[in-house]
Amino acid sequence: MNSRQRRGVILLLLSVLCAFAAFAGVLSVISDVNSKVGPEVAAYRLKADVAPYTPLTEGQFEKISMPKRWLSENAVTDLAVVNGKIAVTQLKQGSLLQDDMIVKRPALANDEQEIAIMIDASTGVAGKILPGDLVNIFATFAAENQGTNAQSRIIVPNAKVLDVGKLTALQPDESNNNRSAATKAVPITFALKTKDAQRVAYAESFAKHVRLALLADGSPTTLRPGENTYTLEGDK
Repeated sequence: MNSRQRRGVILLLLSVLCAFAAFAGVLSVISDVNSKVGPEVAAYRLKADVAPYTPLTEGQFEKISMPKRWLSENAVTDLAVVNGKIAVTQLKQGSLLQDDMIVKRPALANDEQEIAIMIDASTGVAGKILPGDLVNIFATFAAENQGTNAQSRIIVPNAKVLDVGKLTALQPDESNNNRSAATKAVPITFALKTKDAQRVAYAESFAKHVRLALLADGSPTTLRPGENTYTLEGDK
């Protein structure tokens, strides 16, 4: 083997050694990154904004992969948990889903039914009523004829709120004649027994105003005889 061939062999060996060194360096970097980042897990990101109290479906989210160590402890990693849940607050597009963003939708008892009515935003404790709250439903009725008095009545005490919809601008033909001044309303769904549901339906159709009074947690109303009806003349 002449000197040129020996130099070629030496250069080849050096090239192989450099390749092994580079490969070892890459493996070391990958190992270091893995040790810092850790294994990846599934997380779920919102495709679009979701309004408060809106029922959630799996189609509202997209699956992404993230390092487990970067996720908060309450991040949702199993999308099945959204079934039967509603959003607690406004959820923004691109936000990662967390279990404190959702709550279980209140369920109906065996003798209850759902009924939804539009409540004037200015008279319905706007923004403060949440699913699961208890409210008193008030209705005011104009005097039907001469010699009778206008009345304010608690038509349903301790009504359970199931759902609160989006603030909606009313068109002139969407509000009845008695409440034509209302320009914005919120659909609110209640869980009521049949008789109470009939009272609410009647009030929505014929009352001048329907108002809600939010009750404190654990403080349902107890009405004594005669307390559910009020007339101004009664204060005289």
